[in-house]
Amino acid sequence: MPSRRLAHPRFTLHVLTAAVALCAAGSAAAGVSYRLDRPSAAPGETVTIEAVYFNEGSARANWEAPPELVLQWRSQDGQIVRSLAKLAGDRASYSVPVNNFARMAWTAVVPSTARGLQAVSIEGQPSMMALDATGRETGTLASTPAQGPVVDARSGQPVPVAAVTAVGASPDGGPAPTAAAIPSAQPVTAFDRFRSSISEYKPVYFDIGTRGQTTARFQISAKYRLFSPSGDRPATWGENFYLAYTQTSLWDLQSDSMPFIDTTFNPSAFWLSDNIWQSANQNWRFGMNTGVEHNSNGKDGADSRSVNDGYIEPRFHYRFDSGSTLTFAPKVKAYFSVADENRDYADYAGRVDWQLRWAQDNGAVVSAMYRQGDQKRRTTQLDFAWPLQRTWLNMNGYLHLQYFNGYGETLLGYNQRNESQFRVGLSLVP
Repeated sequence: MPSRRLAHPRFTLHVLTAAVALCAAGSAAAGVSYRLDRPSAAPGETVTIEAVYFNEGSARANWEAPPELVLQWRSQDGQIVRSLAKLAGDRASYSVPVNNFARMAWTAVVPSTARGLQAVSIEGQPSMMALDATGRETGTLASTPAQGPVVDARSGQPVPVAAVTAVGASPDGGPAPTAAAIPSAQPVTAFDRFRSSISEYKPVYFDIGTRGQTTARFQISAKYRLFSPSGDRPATWGENFYLAYTQTSLWDLQSDSMPFIDTTFNPSAFWLSDNIWQSANQNWRFGMNTGVEHNSNGKDGADSRSVNDGYIEPRFHYRFDSGSTLTFAPKVKAYFSVADENRDYADYAGRVDWQLRWAQDNGAVVSAMYRQGDQKRRTTQLDFAWPLQRTWLNMNGYLHLQYFNGYGETLLGYNQRNESQFRVGLSLVP
């Protein structure tokens, strides 16, 4: 069988340069970026054109994906073939909130006359892609490793070895696109599995207040996913189980020995999903958090406090077109195994935590919690967080303000009313 020549280097350079430049221009102008799902395919094979529409504006954007695209296939000898790509799936209309994106795809067949490197463009779009259609019977351009040093594009002289290795590349040669498209499997360490399974849960902060006495209130919290979904697919029902731990302390900073007034230890086990249902326009989402939790202060004798509860917390999320989310999440609790020292805990804490949260994308976070026990025993907590990266400090974390009034600032003093207390500090997770 006669062999076919690989694409001419000069033509290859022109195609790749045009592909990068035009694709970048298309993404900036239209907010849509296109890519082929593979670097090479034989004539007659089906390929997928993937697109991402990203809304960088200040309001919700509506986008209609065309049911068909007209493709132009340009070869090195000047031949141009036009063909159709058909939308994959039934959905064509997208309503994309600010700072969100939508994915869509079209399928197309590589023309039977296509040979060598093809410059693939979409009619009406200032974008260009490249596909090696040499065929399976010979070595393809996309499967040929790059041998030789990395050179300065202007002078043609080799770049210093240290500069090449600094970006993780080999100074002697590089892998072919087809090899890079299929990453080699790396062994996953226990630490990698742990790191990918742990995430934030409740707010993490450290605040200081001075009413009555100087105290610090701080909280740490994290959750651990028991079963991780494989690949990029959504989690199944059984993969949404978590373990969590939260610790909240009140610290006396004024006394000589600076003792801890009380600490609440709060382990929990629960099922959590924030996307059980989503509206067609992506404005509304419904989620659920339900499980059991334990609260105790680790003391004995008269100062011992302990309570357990099972809870259900439906979560209603509304996404504003301006790029913020409002969440309403009432937490309904049923107590069990309550210690004798605090058997009347529900009379002060109530059985529902009414929770409201509003969060801007990369901006302010405002939350409110309200409880009501028996005989009008009310508790209110308000939190405000502002990202410090948006201040002259330009640092990680959030400026955090907290207001508390009512019962249960500590588990030890669950039945003692605390007057209005304002605190200010640093939040890592608002």
